[in-house]
Amino acid sequence: METTMNRVFVLDGNKRPLMPCRPARARLLDAGKAAVYRLVPFTLVLKDREGGAVQPVELKAGPGSRTTGLALVAEFSRGREVMWAGELVHRGLPIRAALDKRRALRRGRRSRKTRYRAPRFDNRTRPAGWLPPSLQSRVGNTAAWGRKLQALAPLSAVAVETARFDTQAMEHLGITGVEYQQGTLAGYEVREYVLEHWDRKCAYCGTKNVPLEAEHIVPRSQGGSDRVSNLTLACVPCNRAKGNRPLAEFLAHDPDRLRRIQAHTKAPLKDAAAVNATRYVLGNALKTLGLPTSFWSRGRTKFNRGRQSHPKAHWVDAACVGESGVAVALDPAQKPLVIKAKDRGRRQGQRTDRFGFPRGKAGRVKQVRGFRTGDRVRLTRLSGKYAGVHVGRLAGLRADGRFDIKTPAGKITSSWRNFTLIQKNDGYDYA
Repeated sequence: METTMNRVFVLDGNKRPLMPCRPARARLLDAGKAAVYRLVPFTLVLKDREGGAVQPVELKAGPGSRTTGLALVAEFSRGREVMWAGELVHRGLPIRAALDKRRALRRGRRSRKTRYRAPRFDNRTRPAGWLPPSLQSRVGNTAAWGRKLQALAPLSAVAVETARFDTQAMEHLGITGVEYQQGTLAGYEVREYVLEHWDRKCAYCGTKNVPLEAEHIVPRSQGGSDRVSNLTLACVPCNRAKGNRPLAEFLAHDPDRLRRIQAHTKAPLKDAAAVNATRYVLGNALKTLGLPTSFWSRGRTKFNRGRQSHPKAHWVDAACVGESGVAVALDPAQKPLVIKAKDRGRRQGQRTDRFGFPRGKAGRVKQVRGFRTGDRVRLTRLSGKYAGVHVGRLAGLRADGRFDIKTPAGKITSSWRNFTLIQKNDGYDYA
């Protein structure tokens, strides 16, 4: 790759996607031949162009419980290249915290001396395929960005990683064919599961970013099995020091760590469970794009990345998804677009204090001087502590025209006259 930046999306005069171009060429196009259509992700629209030759572009997604990697891989005569990369940061934890807070307020109302509120949970039913809001948001965010990218680039196919861990193959080694068990992919699913479960660090000393080996908690010489429940991670010195000794004997000097390891062997893998719960829903959501869609496992992604010696990153994993991920040219120094999912405002009409009692009305103003909360704006201050130009999202509006903006320097308050609208709020923040 000639640049470490994402390519620029280009549309023709009828808003149909053309092949993305390099930033250097985009600067030439912007000199009278094109207009800025969107700032993030940066998109140009050609004024006097209709249609054009395009190459196959594949959208690849590597879903995660907290961050999903996205990559656009184009097929050229010289091979496959990553044209655009992004990392979509989900807000599942804030959604869960908000639901817990709402649940606490409702329970508090029922316990206070207020009018009787009959419970309604007995007559509620959940539709088929229902997911908790914290999980549904992951599916919605990924599908929404699939539609956005389809409108900006000439997509020809979709490859998505839907099977994070093949637990049946790990527990029952004879459940699939001999080719799967003894081929080049053998063992990749198990290793990836163990790395995720033990947080990619040595269980005995806590060291990270060093070569790790699979370690049997109960040694095989003493009847230990190869099941994933008997596997952990150990650095080379700890693995050699333990040898074939029982875990209780090896950690007799550190009973606290011994108890943590024994408890962690039975601890559920919440992040993996979240991804497994949404994998089929996400796959069906991406099918609605109307493009040929293929589904692949996490083990195949890691196998492709390892053979090409690519670094570990969410967008790199996305680029290595599937059969076409065997040979993908990318620049490790490329900076992906970080996309953070944000809320779109609160619907709570009555504010409460920490005890759950009314504290005042919520803001009634949705738009002031053409601005809304969450809009991406540019603040120009000519003097004062924060003199200069600041770019960020509007964090608060006041009816008198004073706005708050969140920037790396902190939250700044200024008059609406000093703000310039860059992009309307679309529910995401970018970095």
